[in-house]
Amino acid sequence: MRAGELHGRKPEEDAIAELLAGARAGTSSSLVLRGEPGIGKTALLDHAAAAAGDMRLVRGTGAEFEAELPFAGLQLLLRPALGSLSALPGPQREALEAAFGLGPAVGPEPMPVGPAVLSLLAEHAEGTGLLCLVDDAQWLDRASRDALLFAARRLHAEGVVMLFAARDGEGSFPSPGLPELRLSGLGPEAAAALIDRHPLAPAVRRRLLAEAGGNPLALLELPVALAAEGGGVSPPGALPLTSRLQLAFHGQVSRLPEACQSLLLVAAADETGELAVILRAAAALGAAVEDLSPAERAGLVLRGDADGTTIRFRHPLVRAAVHQRAPLGQRLAVHRALAAALDSPEHVDRRAWHLAAAATGADEEAAAALERTAARARERSGHEAAAAAYERAARLSAEPAAGARREALAAEAALEAGDLERARVLGGRAARRPGEDPAVNARIAQVRALADFWQGSYSAAHRLLVDGAGLVRDTDPGRAAVLLIQAVHTAWYLGERQLAATLDRLAALPLDGADPLAPVAPYLAHLVRPGRLGHLDRGRSERPPPLGDALAEVRRRGRVPEQVLTILCGAALALGQDADAHGLATALAAEHRARGGAGRLPTVLFFVAEGEVFTGRHPDALATATEALGLARATGQQQWISQFGSVLAHLDAARGEEEACRRNAEEGLAGATAGTVSPGAPWAHWSLGLLDLSLGRAEAALTRFERLTREPMRHHICAVRSTPDLVESAVRVGAPERAAEPLARFERWAGAVRQPWADALVLRCRGLLADGDRAEAFYTAALELHDRDGRAVEYARTALLHGEWLRRARRKAEARGSLNDALEVFDRLGMRPWAERARNELAATGAQGGGPGPAGGAAVGLTPQELQIARLAAQGLSNRDIAAQLFLSHRTVGHHLYKAYPKLGIASRSELRDFAGRLGL
Repeated sequence: MRAGELHGRKPEEDAIAELLAGARAGTSSSLVLRGEPGIGKTALLDHAAAAAGDMRLVRGTGAEFEAELPFAGLQLLLRPALGSLSALPGPQREALEAAFGLGPAVGPEPMPVGPAVLSLLAEHAEGTGLLCLVDDAQWLDRASRDALLFAARRLHAEGVVMLFAARDGEGSFPSPGLPELRLSGLGPEAAAALIDRHPLAPAVRRRLLAEAGGNPLALLELPVALAAEGGGVSPPGALPLTSRLQLAFHGQVSRLPEACQSLLLVAAADETGELAVILRAAAALGAAVEDLSPAERAGLVLRGDADGTTIRFRHPLVRAAVHQRAPLGQRLAVHRALAAALDSPEHVDRRAWHLAAAATGADEEAAAALERTAARARERSGHEAAAAAYERAARLSAEPAAGARREALAAEAALEAGDLERARVLGGRAARRPGEDPAVNARIAQVRALADFWQGSYSAAHRLLVDGAGLVRDTDPGRAAVLLIQAVHTAWYLGERQLAATLDRLAALPLDGADPLAPVAPYLAHLVRPGRLGHLDRGRSERPPPLGDALAEVRRRGRVPEQVLTILCGAALALGQDADAHGLATALAAEHRARGGAGRLPTVLFFVAEGEVFTGRHPDALATATEALGLARATGQQQWISQFGSVLAHLDAARGEEEACRRNAEEGLAGATAGTVSPGAPWAHWSLGLLDLSLGRAEAALTRFERLTREPMRHHICAVRSTPDLVESAVRVGAPERAAEPLARFERWAGAVRQPWADALVLRCRGLLADGDRAEAFYTAALELHDRDGRAVEYARTALLHGEWLRRARRKAEARGSLNDALEVFDRLGMRPWAERARNELAATGAQGGGPGPAGGAAVGLTPQELQIARLAAQGLSNRDIAAQLFLSHRTVGHHLYKAYPKLGIASRSELRDFAGRLGL
């Protein structure tokens, strides 16, 4: 149906009109249209294109065969927008050029294709707005799909509308977070209007209406098929509607001349519609261009463009009918003909897949061609396509060793694509193949372990990593070290015993002194001594070296895998080296931003956020965690969704926002499996305990904190850091004995890491537990050790306790100084419950002016994203520079910036520099 001829789709037309009106006003939006074949999705896309008026339009269609070719769908869609490519930041422009074969590939590093698509759509929308239409989205290749979904989730103020049409029952187009509209059959009146285009006897008309079920394609095609078949009609429900429609098209094809059918089969197998390629292959089967005419007259195929260089089937079900009705031998012959026709360099990947489709058994030529295709796909970040090609190559391999190696590569590529279940299956299959190469077996073990780990199977993952390291311990100790360092991460979720055993294995590796990993093992060894956290045997152990020293030793020897540096961030936090850990994580984050690595950012931003929470920089932590959570959602990283939900719960708890805290903590607690905790559980429990403590529910808080003192959580970083909160809760409920063992562990940890701020927290705890003058001495010593500027929250917490103690000792005038110091920090950071507590204590001393105070300083009214953008703008970065860093469009940056101005009481960008200090720069 053409635009303007829609029947019974008024609600859907209105929804599209609303999206287009929003785009003309500068608002971006997206919508997924879902439904069975023939239900009218394409007609609605046609209607949207006609209704878009002077808006720019880009349109593409997923192709089933091209689902194995990375970025095939994206290249077709964005071809009209490539004129705006030069406006993109360098890494994004280079990523799209590599993805589309217009520039060199970047190797195994992930390319910022999603951010590049976002920027390109924003650039192309300038002035007029943009409508982006994607039909048959279920057949998009994974690389194209992920890039488009990333852009759809990050669009905001660009004037872009993205409409996706996806078929039920075939392929896959998961689109969590995007609004969806499911199309149902037409109502009786609209259905009757369509079917009455054909003269039918009343009884037949009723039967066809029932069989069609309101499906527009069925209402248009079944009467045609009925006439061709002599008037017979199957009873409703005898066949699924899709099968019935395919049979209808099958009948139309079967009546065509044999040469025409052969040519149509070539077109169905090729599916790109390139007429020159189709005709070259068809010539080998005895068909020529004039044999296409009967199919054109029957309306089964159409010319796809004005110059007639492409053809397309009237509906995908026509192509399916052509392909499925052909005998196997004929299909194999067609694929061989296409492989021979695709002999130019630009068609090398398509040729490889046709060679594979023509194979009937082991075929080393096809296997080798597919392996090369997979390598090219991997270089362009087309990891799912690479996995498919490696997997097919493994099945076609003549030698078992080659098959095992290719299956291992397929598993690695699937893991890189984020398809964890497929990686596990492929890895398991590779492990069962005959093969004696320890290096290949170690790679297989690593892939299976990482897939298990990201799906929450920590114990299985840990065992695989340790066993894999054992396979190459003597032949490749550097590889074994990488596996064991990753096993440190898995052991972290299992308990102290497993962590200690893993570190012992790592320390025992015969690493060459020149190996870059050689300094890593001694540094990590400070994490634990057998069975207990911290290096407790102080007679044998020295203070952990600063992270910077360990890194300098590593870099003098060469480079190490990025995951090693990431694990060092966590280790440094566990050893109390917060500033070093934050510095390394920030540097890694900057590298990812420069390369456009949105998918890898959440991992390092977690350590950035932890460092900001630990040092009391709550506005920074809120901005970091909010950005990272958005990126984790956009890239489907459930592990980090859990973690950042819990970090945000901690910040909610500090502000006394109970509902938000519980909601975020629930997200952090989700995903636990039998025998394991969820990734965000330690932070979630700390957050909920802190919330209860701040609101005066000390018993509930103590119960929550005590959960963190037990396996498998007690060695976690935030479990250790929560000990002072546990001590305060225990004292408030009159049960100081419940704090004795946790405090003893915390004191041993503080003695091991030897950080002044940790010693100050120990002194605060001792002050809580002490009587009389001894308590005051502990509080005074703690306040002297605290970093008042660098760790303002902990200083304020100690000052509050000291002021409360002084007031109870009837030294009211002295108490006011400490209480006012605490109140200033709590008010500045918006820590409402703590501020109220300090204010109430001040009132009890007889101080004046104890009413409600400010709540967060100059930037209190800014959202986390507005604050982040305002800070970068105050540093002098342009909107485009900020957009590249935050993986937003420059128009979205401008939108947030201009919303921030009135909240800050300014009118222009130049005034932001005056606010640098007040924005925390």
